[in-house]
Amino acid sequence: MYNKSDFVKEHSIRVGLVGTGYVAKLRAEALLNDDRATLVAVVGTTLEKTEAFVKDYQAVAVSSWQQIVEREDVDLIVIATINRDHGEIARAALLSGKHVIVEYPLSVDVAEAEELVALSKAKNKLLHVEHIELLSGVHQALKKHIPQVGHVFYASYNTINPQHPAPRKWTYSHELFGFPLIGALSRLHRLIDLFGEVLTVNCHNRFWQMETEYYQSCFCVTQLSFTNGLLAQVIYGKGETLWFAERKFEVHGENGGLVFDGETGFLLRSGEKSSIEVGTRKGLFAKDTSLVLDHLTNSTPLYITSDKSLYTLKVADAARRSAETGETIMVADYLNIVTSTTQ
Repeated sequence: MYNKSDFVKEHSIRVGLVGTGYVAKLRAEALLNDDRATLVAVVGTTLEKTEAFVKDYQAVAVSSWQQIVEREDVDLIVIATINRDHGEIARAALLSGKHVIVEYPLSVDVAEAEELVALSKAKNKLLHVEHIELLSGVHQALKKHIPQVGHVFYASYNTINPQHPAPRKWTYSHELFGFPLIGALSRLHRLIDLFGEVLTVNCHNRFWQMETEYYQSCFCVTQLSFTNGLLAQVIYGKGETLWFAERKFEVHGENGGLVFDGETGFLLRSGEKSSIEVGTRKGLFAKDTSLVLDHLTNSTPLYITSDKSLYTLKVADAARRSAETGETIMVADYLNIVTSTTQ
């Protein structure tokens, strides 16, 4: 396990933060409110933005993530920046002997992600890939109530986000965001956490793009068959060609069904419809941060492992391959091919 003597007196974990956006702000606030950690240094897209950011958190502004990784007074690197850069920063941090928190995905490249998981084990350093969807009220309610619907044979998860106009930012860039279900990995990970291993993946994807750097819309439909026989569909869409917002999760079982529309949930069985209490979505990044600090200071097990996140990333990459070829992908065969190329 990790050596607590690595940390400064009173077990304060010294943290370097890469990013100054919305998630980075939530991470910084969580660290500020936890006596077990000290935010030491921050880097953003520009030094001016970073200097403005650190005023609220008593940290040092630096001009590159390399400077943070190289600092001897940093124990833990938190990566909350564009998806494309996650893998490169995580690798450098691990090689420098740092623990790592990274927002999903670990990398937009599966081979790199597999190497990073192996590297973290070889270095005996934490590599925590955030998956706060598993901590959410909806997911916890799903886990609690699924046994009441009997054998589950179908599930669907739709997240559609109209944007008029679509923002010209990294989440609408092929290079910076990655394939839609890699960039939005939680859409698959929620299902895999609930239902286990995937047998086959079939995916169709469409983009609307009038500019070189950014697209205006994307729409992705993926069908999954699980080894337990369950069938599932995931729809992920965003942008200017979509006209109504939706965030809906359905589970169909032989004795009943579950429907979560936003934060409203229902259990449906023959002749009855019961409301389900759903916890708040607020505070999940703070909870994730606290759980990591628990793990580093007290060896408390985490709710997610890097291996599980890596498996979902491989399924997402199989979906990418299916969208490119028009073929249904046998996941086990695809994983063998991916693994053999990294050895």
